[in-house]
Amino acid sequence: MSEAAEQIAKWAEEIEEYSSVDWERLPEIYLYMDQVLTYMNKQLCLFERNESTSLLTSSMINNYVKDGVLPRPEQKKYSREHLAMLMVICMLKQVLSIQDISSLLKTLLEDASKDEMYRRFCEAHSVALKEVGDRVRSTAGEGDAELTRLAIELSIEAAARRTAAERILSELAAEQEKRAKAEKGKGEKKEK
Repeated sequence: MSEAAEQIAKWAEEIEEYSSVDWERLPEIYLYMDQVLTYMNKQLCLFERNESTSLLTSSMINNYVKDGVLPRPEQKKYSREHLAMLMVICMLKQVLSIQDISSLLKTLLEDASKDEMYRRFCEAHSVALKEVGDRVRSTAGEGDAELTRLAIELSIEAAARRTAAERILSELAAEQEKRAKAEKGKGEKKEK
């Protein structure tokens, strides 16, 4: 097995064993930005392309707050809810636009509390990671050509799933907009 294949197999094992921090185990104390970055980067390091990339920066967090995707911190301090939302955002931004993530989170939070939404996310994330990790680990021993083939397959699957997710979100948003216009029209007729 090549050195690269060994590194890939090792990473796949770590991914299979990975589980997001349970809601109850997220820090209860409020954290300042530098503490949030230290904590989150520790949680996200397995998902980075390599050691020189970072999935989260202070600028990103500030933009998420500015765009309304992440609630404003209280006196520059971030809570457990912020950390959970950041974890979800960081995982989903690899696939969806920030606008889609914002819309998705708002819709999910209409039907569930933040801790329940986060728990559901963690469960789905864990299942997906175990499946992918198993495929990668079992292919790693078959050589570089098979790993390349798997990389292509995974890329195609990711693109297809992203397209499906975007279509679902787009259609649901269009329907919601249509309902909102109908409700507004009813309200204007009552005023006359």
